[in-house]
Amino acid sequence: MILHMVDKMRRHLGLRGALLAALVFVPALARPARAQVRYKVSLADRAAHMFHVTMTVPNVQGHLAVKMPAWNATYLMRDFAERVEDVRASAAGKPLPVWALTGYSWRITGSGTIQIRYRVYWNSTGPFSSQLDNQQAFINFADILFYAPSRRQDTSEVEFTGVPAGWRIAVELPKAAQCPAQACYVAGNYDLLVDAPAEAGKFTEFRFVENGAHLRVVMDAMGGAKWNQAQLEEWLRKIVKYETGMMRVVPFKQYLFIYHIGPGAGGGGMEHSNGTAIAVPEFSEIPAITAHEFFHLWNVKRIRPQSLTPYDYEHPMWTRSLWFAEGVTSTYAAYTMVRTGLWAPEQYYAHLGQLITALESRPARRWQSVEESSLDTWYGKYPFYNRPERSISYYNKGELVGVLLDIRIRQVTGNQKSLNSVMRYMYAQYPAKHRFYDGTAAIEAAVNHVAGRDLDGFFQRYVAGTAPIPWNKMLGRAGLDVTSKTMQVADPGFRWRSTAGGAAVVTEVTPGGPAAKAGLEVGDVVISSEGVPLPPYAPFWIRQERPGATVELQVARNGRVMTMPLTFGSRSQMVYQVAPIANPSPEQKRILEGLLHAGTR
Repeated sequence: MILHMVDKMRRHLGLRGALLAALVFVPALARPARAQVRYKVSLADRAAHMFHVTMTVPNVQGHLAVKMPAWNATYLMRDFAERVEDVRASAAGKPLPVWALTGYSWRITGSGTIQIRYRVYWNSTGPFSSQLDNQQAFINFADILFYAPSRRQDTSEVEFTGVPAGWRIAVELPKAAQCPAQACYVAGNYDLLVDAPAEAGKFTEFRFVENGAHLRVVMDAMGGAKWNQAQLEEWLRKIVKYETGMMRVVPFKQYLFIYHIGPGAGGGGMEHSNGTAIAVPEFSEIPAITAHEFFHLWNVKRIRPQSLTPYDYEHPMWTRSLWFAEGVTSTYAAYTMVRTGLWAPEQYYAHLGQLITALESRPARRWQSVEESSLDTWYGKYPFYNRPERSISYYNKGELVGVLLDIRIRQVTGNQKSLNSVMRYMYAQYPAKHRFYDGTAAIEAAVNHVAGRDLDGFFQRYVAGTAPIPWNKMLGRAGLDVTSKTMQVADPGFRWRSTAGGAAVVTEVTPGGPAAKAGLEVGDVVISSEGVPLPPYAPFWIRQERPGATVELQVARNGRVMTMPLTFGSRSQMVYQVAPIANPSPEQKRILEGLLHAGTR
């Protein structure tokens, strides 16, 4: 039934493969491809971690402007150009003048076919950065490739050179037909090219088909990290089967999972239209983050807010919709875990309790809405912004809002409709019609359409507003009880800001506290705790530790790496717990059953 519906929808809407992937970039669909912009990326200078790039642009008339993106995908200005060296240009073998216009843009005077050569240094772990060393290469093309704004919609071809013997390349792009090299790939435009990360090295690879979806898996186990292929495939089959079945459409020809695991792997995942790159220290962390990143292929890569379109590589793209794009994607990551049996119900209840604890522990919840948190995400690189008194997380509150919306929809529709219905409706209304949604107003309209009524000002109070959430009233509709108690929790005595590479930069040390006693200083970079990188969100680390426990921190300072034992102190915190009530009503029982075991309805 699912496969028949998917094929029928594809034929009707024309949503095959790269076309749907390109929906995010409407200008690419509006005009035919022009002459190719070609890139050669050399991997030969591995010991120096230098990518050597040659960019060839044909048919230039008088001058050409080129730029390096200042950010890509992570809602954080990162200034990739600071890694660029020695920009030169030529035409017909003769040097051309190159004039730097800004820190990330250059103007080249000349005509005909112009070649631009430069070097880019990268040795940071993925999935948000790039890396080149003697063991492997991981490439986010936006980190290393210039683009010409006037030629951004040209087809883009990339060829890898200097590839060591025995290395293979994995990238979800078609091979270039006219390129004589083996490692040569083509994309419809620059935007599609940089939405397809590449892995090169002696990785392990396997493929499988699940629910009509063709999956390719690449695994780079760093430092001999242990993993199990059969277990990984079992996890992925469950995740793919549930999420494709629930959404009822497979909007890709093939999907590529790139995994880095091991002590040196940065923590996190990055979604792409036809793949994801995920780096985690431990093999066991793969399922939950995969469930999140895979669901992004619908929510945000295709069900996309107008405020994030077309892509702007130079400036922040202010949006109020990340609570839905990221937070509700987290709602579905947790749903996928419990609905596939990867979590027991008790694990899901504990997860809800931890989310509520994290939100209630941040005083900023009283004045910063989850919409404003979405808008302000660009301040996330500043230590002051990350203080509990200054901000909340749109991931955290957005996930909770998704659950509360689901429960409310189920209640007012007699459990006949749900958040699943909303996601499918939005897919049909927006990407299936080559459109983008207009922020929270469009989400609210979709919810009201599915529910058949307005949800009593829910969005005004809890999305645009900062009204206190009555947890027992709202979760009680699903037969869940919320209790709280004051507990002593672990206190490390410092705060940090996570970098795109997965390291944690210390931004504040409590005088006389545990970190100060250990010797930690502001500006230190905490590489890991017990071999595992610190997560971006402090409660996710602290809740796993206990007062009085000692951990070994690996810390970098002034180019020197040292080990510091840190013994946690303690502080009082209100901790919330979620559990089912003893005697639920039939309605409560049906709603809770829907949350935990909704299947694909």
